[in-house]
Amino acid sequence: MNSNQSQMKAKIFIIFSLFVFLSYSSFAQSKAEKLGWKLGVQAWTFRNFSFSEALDKIKQLGLHYVEGYPGQKIGAGIEGGLDFNMTPEKIKQVLDLLHKKGIKMVSYGVVNIKSHEEWEQIFLFAKTMGLENIVAEPKPEDLAYISLLCDKYKVNIAIHNHPQPSHYWHPDTLLTALKLATFSRVGSCSDVGHWRRSGLNAVESLKKLQGHIIEVHLKDVIDAKDPSEETIWGKGGNDMKAVFTELNRQHFKGMMSIEYESNPADNMSEISQSINFFNTLIAGF
Repeated sequence: MNSNQSQMKAKIFIIFSLFVFLSYSSFAQSKAEKLGWKLGVQAWTFRNFSFSEALDKIKQLGLHYVEGYPGQKIGAGIEGGLDFNMTPEKIKQVLDLLHKKGIKMVSYGVVNIKSHEEWEQIFLFAKTMGLENIVAEPKPEDLAYISLLCDKYKVNIAIHNHPQPSHYWHPDTLLTALKLATFSRVGSCSDVGHWRRSGLNAVESLKKLQGHIIEVHLKDVIDAKDPSEETIWGKGGNDMKAVFTELNRQHFKGMMSIEYESNPADNMSEISQSINFFNTLIAGF
């Protein structure tokens, strides 16, 4: 066999492998949709790139959903960053970009809002963008006002848990805040990796918040004592199989954001392997 024939066989194998991967990925995503799960990516995962480039990477992964993060350079010839104070004209440009890329922006965060005026502005932004969720860590005293805005704009607030000493690091804190009143559109953005970084068991924390989970941030942390490094799902200490099994038991429906914070310059291989873990697991649900 000469070199040209060898190169041709190699190309055919690569094309066939890609076809098999995309076919299986399409099947798995169809299963995820039946479960009501929107597996996507928190754009912070691709913070070394523009929002436009992040969308391309999400598309390469076979996914269709994104959670935008504040300030990411938009790219694609659009000036500025992804900011909830963008003009209506720039919002339209971003919506056109999303449509062109075939990606739906479901949520936006994590935001820290300082005034009622800013809360009103970000809800207006979310409504105009067609978002389902704003991911935030609001002050407990603002929750009553935020709840009114949720009802007004038909947008959810998913309260995120950065590691301690962040206010919402423990699920009991959020449950206490939610007991102050009935907030039908206020709940948890459950970051399972940050719970491990805070020394908490992710599955037990999910159980505590049953009925209040709006969105999930997905990461597997290797060692809670050395929390900086993340790993491919199933290879860390978070028992991601148990995490997804618990979400399925709860009949959770909503956005599931991959947030892979390690190796931001070149993390596509790790994310692909995590998606393969997810696809193989949910095939049995």
